[in-house]
Amino acid sequence: MPDNITFMSIPLNWRVPGAFVEVDHTKAVRGLPSMPHRILLLGQRLATGSVAAGVPTRVTRAADGVDYFGRGSQLAQMVAAALKVNSSTELWALALDDLPAGVKATGTLAVTGTATEAATLYAYVGGGRVAVNVAVGDTAAVVATALAAAINANADLPATATAAAGTVTVTARHKGLTGNDIDLRVGYYQGEKSTAAGLTIAITAMASGAGNPDVTAAIAAMSTGSFYTIAMAWTDATNMAAMETELAGRWGGMDMRAGHVIGCLSGTFSGLTTIGSARNSPHSTLFGLKKCPTVPWVTAAQVAAAVEFSGANDPAIPFRGLRLPDVMAPAEADRFTNTERNLLMFDGISTIIFDVDGSAMVEQVLTTYQTNTFGLDDTSLLKLNSKWTSDYMRYVFRQAVVRDYPAHKLADDNVLGQISPGQKIATPRLIKNTLIGAASQLAAVGLLEDLEQFKRELVVVRSASDPNRVNAILPANIVNQFDVFAAAVQFIL
Repeated sequence: MPDNITFMSIPLNWRVPGAFVEVDHTKAVRGLPSMPHRILLLGQRLATGSVAAGVPTRVTRAADGVDYFGRGSQLAQMVAAALKVNSSTELWALALDDLPAGVKATGTLAVTGTATEAATLYAYVGGGRVAVNVAVGDTAAVVATALAAAINANADLPATATAAAGTVTVTARHKGLTGNDIDLRVGYYQGEKSTAAGLTIAITAMASGAGNPDVTAAIAAMSTGSFYTIAMAWTDATNMAAMETELAGRWGGMDMRAGHVIGCLSGTFSGLTTIGSARNSPHSTLFGLKKCPTVPWVTAAQVAAAVEFSGANDPAIPFRGLRLPDVMAPAEADRFTNTERNLLMFDGISTIIFDVDGSAMVEQVLTTYQTNTFGLDDTSLLKLNSKWTSDYMRYVFRQAVVRDYPAHKLADDNVLGQISPGQKIATPRLIKNTLIGAASQLAAVGLLEDLEQFKRELVVVRSASDPNRVNAILPANIVNQFDVFAAAVQFIL
């Protein structure tokens, strides 16, 4: 028969004399728990990398991306970008090889004429800069050869180059659609020349890339892992749908491995709205920029790392203003207006804005979730803050119950006046008190509002069909974000 106090390791049937004291750590941890967070980067590798495709690998420095996945690879660039804004969150990378049937994107810089002045030209390939010195009398062929050599000398660029008859042909390092988003330009910062007197440089944008890797291979490789924030280089509809489906399954009450995928698109306003309006998942976020020099996968990695850092500290604080040091501003004419960005947000696209000096920062982070199963507008999981706050609340409530009742008997509330205090027994009323205590802590740190409403509407009952089960409804009113201040100045003369 059990005694009035239940011990963890001291048996009841012990007759050898002595003083035996066990250490019970189950009540030691108080306060709100820290939810584990890990970032996963998904991108392509090069054959020069030492880590094979499909192997989740922890990285801690930019050199790891180069060593593990090859210099100039998508994943090497993503690792460096993520670590620049968040070196504290546990960071993992998982590579896929190019699709064998894929096609590499190409673009050209066609040089014509003969230089009549000496100048330094700065060419940009996917946001990476190379410098070329032009002397008086240099022909188009000489300049093109020098440009190709400068591009190839920078092994961190996402493309290589060849020169023939005054034309530089730039070829993406990887096969796939992503290569089409590698920006080509000559001159970017104020004072940089886009050409030299006597020369003309005509740019043909990168195009014809086809065949992204299949993300289902990556999903299989990460099947047992838990990654809270995922930056993915591939934003085509097939890969996005596969990842959204995987994350939806993980998010459910039986798995509870919450995760969110973040990608970035390059396109026009109409193109972005078409893509965004076709998605509808609380587990994905797509940022959109037009003619940004930085390649989208670098932007995605940097946004994901910055947002993850902020969200881990406090999931309810708006992500507005997070700095993105590697994201180069598009030309003024290519930046979306306030009206355009507002419309983009209504079509599932998150936004980035730029300071007067061109510094990039996050403006709004939304999921692509827009309508419910009936096709009606639904904002319940529109904001990533809302999803992440509810994720953390779920974690807190679950941890509180597991902490207070790790291995307990279950009885109705009417036994509370009969049992000894040391008994490991749970009742609906005791569990309810535990949940109210957790809610009080959440309210104290500004994540839950209207604590009295929570207490009033909280339901904790013993199951009518299973005597070993307790069911509960947790009516948590999560805090919101202060996004808009609207006022009218009613002046008096």
